[in-house]
Amino acid sequence: MEKSLLKVKDLEVVYKTDFETVCAVNKISFDLNQGEVIGLVGETGAGKTTTALSIMRLLPFRTGKIIGGAIELEGKSLLDLSENEMRKGYRGEKIGMIFQDPMTALNPVTKVGDQIAEALKYHNKEKMTTVDIDKRVDEMLELVGIPAFRKNDYPHQFSGGMKQRVVIAIALACEPDLLIADEPTTALDVTIQAQVLAMMRELQERLKMSMILITHDLGIVAQVCDKVAVMYAGELIEQGRVEDIFTGQKHHPYTVGLFGSIPNLNIETERLEPIDGLMPDPTDLPKGCKFSPRCKQCMEICKTTQPKEYVNGEHRIACHLYSSSIMEEGGCKHA
Repeated sequence: MEKSLLKVKDLEVVYKTDFETVCAVNKISFDLNQGEVIGLVGETGAGKTTTALSIMRLLPFRTGKIIGGAIELEGKSLLDLSENEMRKGYRGEKIGMIFQDPMTALNPVTKVGDQIAEALKYHNKEKMTTVDIDKRVDEMLELVGIPAFRKNDYPHQFSGGMKQRVVIAIALACEPDLLIADEPTTALDVTIQAQVLAMMRELQERLKMSMILITHDLGIVAQVCDKVAVMYAGELIEQGRVEDIFTGQKHHPYTVGLFGSIPNLNIETERLEPIDGLMPDPTDLPKGCKFSPRCKQCMEICKTTQPKEYVNGEHRIACHLYSSSIMEEGGCKHA
């Protein structure tokens, strides 16, 4: 039986200033079992990174606030922990994070070996000697494909791909149960992307850890993930197993649009088919379905009423096209 690791339930996050309130994450829920990989997919501004920072409890102190919901790791509520408890027992030790930009994630004036050793010293100072920590740093660098002797180099002496490998080494140093990878290959060229992804998948399987992979690339999702959650305007509009998303018959119109914007090597076309329009203003979201202003299959009910989820096993779609009354009228035949 699969062991549950992470549960996110009805999570709500806002960024609040004196002038406006940004509704960044709006009641999202998903589960992750031990050893599973879930892909969070969506456009820039969908709320993917905010979700990751909420799990890590790293939202901006003055503006970012979790106003509702629950986040549990192995049955323990992360939202009830103090900052000191989160820092000592969870952040870095049980939950590791690969941040979005390797160019800015590393301290430019500190040797990369010292940056890897920092987490080890903090979480294992009573278990590991200085010699043990130094040996572990060498092992982590070798693990991500960097010669151990380069631990005395500074970040500016590495290429973008090697910086990303160092960031991965830092995230994995304490062998966390959960790894959050926030667009780990965005800044890399295609060849290095493939190498980093293969390495991450190999390490994930070897260490038997769970992973949340945040990405724009559905090709990466198909290659790496077990589950997929499609995010739009702070909501999960479709989620399920990889098979449900890639081979299922029913999909949210936004998911259909994402697939339509991917080049097909078997079909010759002059242009890709982008999704018309832009993400809605998060300070003034539409009343009904958040995708309704851009949806080619929009109905009147979509503009005023929030859709209920269509559920088929683990496959969930938040769309009026699949409500019982619409389906009886044949409304989903265009999906």
